[in-house]
Order: sequence, then C-alpha cells, then structure tokens
Amino acid sequence: MVTSVSLVLILAMVVLYAVGFTLLLDRGLTRILLGFLLVGNATNLLLFIMSGSFGAAPIAGDAPDSEISDPLPQAFILTAIVITFAVSAFLLALIYRSFRHVDNQGDSVRDDEEDRDVARLDNATELVNDAELDQVSDFDADGDGLDDRVTSPQPVISEAAAARNRDDRNGV
Repeated sequence: MVTSVSLVLILAMVVLYAVGFTLLLDRGLTRILLGFLLVGNATNLLLFIMSGSFGAAPIAGDAPDSEISDPLPQAFILTAIVITFAVSAFLLALIYRSFRHVDNQGDSVRDDEEDRDVARLDNATELVNDAELDQVSDFDADGDGLDDRVTSPQPVISEAAAARNRDDRNGV
C-alpha cells in the first residue's frame, strides 16, 4: 500500500519550525513562548505526517490488519500536546513573575551585572598582559627575546580586594 504525503503539510511544518526557532532565539520571553508553541505544533504535524495513511479504527471493526491505522502516533501526538501545554504554563508563570518582580520593565531577558563585571575583569587582565608583553619587549637589549631585567609578575586584583588588603594592614 503506497501512501503519498501532502506537500502542503510538509511546507507548513517547515515554516512552523523556521518561525518557531527564530522566535526562540529572541530575548523577549513572550516571543520565546510563542516560538515554543510553534515548534510544538510543528512537531505534532511531523508526527501526523509520519504516521502514515488513515485506516479503520484499531479497537472496533472487522477490518484486516493491513487496513487498521496505527494507534502509536496518535498516542505520541497526545503526549506531545500535554507536554507542550505543561511547559507553556510554566513559561507563562515565568513571564508573569518576571513582569511582576522586575519593576514592570517588560519581559526581555537582560544581562546579569555580575557577568558584565567578570567580562570587564577579563578584558582588563588581557590589556594588562598585553601591556606587560610590550613592556618586556622594550627591555630586551640583546635581542634574545628575554627580558634583561629581573621582574616579578604583579597579579591583577579588584578594588574590593585591594581595600581589604589595606584594611588588614591597618588593623581594621
């Protein structure tokens, strides 16, 4: 028994996946939710397309085994619908909590300030290391690639650590 798949269903599935994944990559939580819903519907459509042709009911009927439809894809689709509903409810709760507890500033995901501080420290460390390399090359008198003066490396420490060190030395 040869079955043909509708090209319109395949194109609809591809468009749902494409738009859904595009929305999932956005920073707005509402768009992430909409993208998740579209990807869930595209997955249901994929399961429907892969299930094969329609046939007689698997429970009632006197049809031969070759004419009975497979109930497993239907169970997969129902399970996918339930999972999509549960995750969507969870995402809606996150969106609501974010909106209520972040001073009503919208639903976009913002960068964490501590992550920005770590990135700034990494950039500052790279700049200091580059400056030390430039300084070392300035003191290479004989051209052997080595610094001709004796130096000890200075660690890069934050302002808070420097203040603690000063307080420890002063007995505070």
